[in-house]
Amino acid sequence: MLKPSSLNIPQNELVDVIKASKGAFYYAALASCFINLLMLSPSLYMLQIYDRVLASRSHETLLMLTLVIAIFFAVMGCLEFVRSRLLVRAGNQINNRLRTRIFNLMFSYANLHPGRASSQALNDITQIRQFMTGMPIFAFFDLPWVPIYVFILFLFHPYFGIFAIFAGAVVFSLTMINEWRTKTKLEESNKKYQNAASFLNGALRNSEVIQAMGMRENVKVRWMERYIDFSNEQTVASDEAGIWANLSKSLRMLFQSLILGLGAYLVIESELTPGMMIAGSIVMGRALAPMDMLTNTWKQFVSTRQAYHRIVALLSEIPVDPRPMALPMPQGNVAVEALTVVPPNSRQMVVKNVSLAINAGEVVGIIGPSAAGKSSLARAMLGVWKAYSGKVRYDGADIEQYDRIELGRHIGYLPQDIELFEGSIAENIARYGEVDSTQVLEAAKLAGVHNMILQFPNGYDTPIGPGGVALSGGQRQRIALARAIYGNPNFVLLDEPNSNLDDTGERALLQAVLALKAKGTTVVLITHRMAVLNAADKIALLKEGILQSYGPRDDVLKALAAQNQQSAITK
Repeated sequence: MLKPSSLNIPQNELVDVIKASKGAFYYAALASCFINLLMLSPSLYMLQIYDRVLASRSHETLLMLTLVIAIFFAVMGCLEFVRSRLLVRAGNQINNRLRTRIFNLMFSYANLHPGRASSQALNDITQIRQFMTGMPIFAFFDLPWVPIYVFILFLFHPYFGIFAIFAGAVVFSLTMINEWRTKTKLEESNKKYQNAASFLNGALRNSEVIQAMGMRENVKVRWMERYIDFSNEQTVASDEAGIWANLSKSLRMLFQSLILGLGAYLVIESELTPGMMIAGSIVMGRALAPMDMLTNTWKQFVSTRQAYHRIVALLSEIPVDPRPMALPMPQGNVAVEALTVVPPNSRQMVVKNVSLAINAGEVVGIIGPSAAGKSSLARAMLGVWKAYSGKVRYDGADIEQYDRIELGRHIGYLPQDIELFEGSIAENIARYGEVDSTQVLEAAKLAGVHNMILQFPNGYDTPIGPGGVALSGGQRQRIALARAIYGNPNFVLLDEPNSNLDDTGERALLQAVLALKAKGTTVVLITHRMAVLNAADKIALLKEGILQSYGPRDDVLKALAAQNQQSAITK
């Protein structure tokens, strides 16, 4: 099992999770103890055959020895089965204890590092589990028995023991050379593979653009450069590892043959019996087997160690958030207090010291030129991005004091980039929860998409996503609007909700906002189009991340028109 101390990693969640399954590893180690004891039985059987049965020509002795060895092998097989089951279940326990945490971490990491979202963490947990349940882990359980096998060889003859120490040192040295020669190459190969995979995934997400503008060959060339770079690096590493693994195997077989030659010499000199000669060769093979297995599976060990490092780093970067005390769900009062926002992986302030108050039931429009910080302000208001300074409060409570899962049920969000999930239209509107037909229909009608959905082949049960119907940008946006207002949330934030809508869709959007307003829902609209602002009570004008003005809609629009007119005169 991987030890944190050997990897220079402090105690952490992963170590604690592994320790929680230590009982299974203890029992597996105990089973390994008996298995290794029983591994001596072939040597003893051979010893008795050569030195007793052949000398006495006793059929009864041969029969009894054969029955005993058959029983020993049956017991050993059962223990091997038990050990395997123990390790498989230990691996499953580790996976079960971490999978929810890792799943949540991937989404937190995606928010902290936009553009670097990946499911690699789940692959890493699978890698660790497979290592702990596969053949390589058995080598670690068998290694402590190497000195015992060597001691038994010393009991046969000192020359046997000395030869075994020499052979073990050679095989162990090959393992260390394998580590030294391949560690950097394998790590670099893995990085290049992830780079190639990330590039390809990004290209697949933009397949329509690539197809429409004939970019496929150009993209293929770029991907091939990365993939060939990875393939070459992996080939070099695999070739290097193969050299040392094959050399280790060849030397182990050579040493087993040489010890027979050494034994033959000792038999000729009457210092050893023929049975001890054969038994010594078998014990020698058992002594070298764990080290040989380590050499042969070193690539898997290195991959697992890299996975361990990545998981530890991820768990350390995003610690478990303590579950906050339950607060009453907000009624729609939102306050932004001296808020400054710095996007993840950036040092630039995109929202600077913004303060505004929104009363429950108000509709507020946020306008401004491109790159004014509108979407960044929206992400901070939703808690997707943490504030660099300042606060976002719902009903007077800091947004960080709310349980995110519970709070999310009372918030509606329509982002600029619409992503619908694999499943039916109803499941998407219901946010992947239990489909409440009444609420789905209510949300769809409120969003003005009920009639549009009925035109699909199976209505609300029409599948979308992989294997389902293809939706236009406007259709996705309108269904996403229904998803945002599903469950009657008290606060709804719509970021460019009409960017893909035609006149019909825009009228439906305006009616939806007015209906939400009539129900007392707080709505924040980020838009470049003025038509939907007819529903707004107030408008906030942002420019270069600074709040230029905030107040009643007509007052702000008149001031903005006057400012534009003055600018035109000045020019």
